[in-house]
Amino acid sequence: MDALTNNKTQFATLAIGATAKDMGITATELHNRLKHHGLVKRLLFDCYDTLHAESIEGVIWNVKEALRNWDAKEGGAE
Repeated sequence: MDALTNNKTQFATLAIGATAKDMGITATELHNRLKHHGLVKRLLFDCYDTLHAESIEGVIWNVKEALRNWDAKEGGAE
């Protein structure tokens, strides 16, 4: 694994863990919900350059907002 991919993976792990904690759910549950919408790749990996410069609170907000929007689009939970 190259250094950039490693950094993106570590960032995604941190973002999922912090967001799950903020939402009061497990990291596995959040990962599955994000993966369902393709947001692990499209948000956490593809937007890494922008998001990794944010505060952790900003990252949590972005993850929750993206998930809320995609869930609403499908008529899902939260």
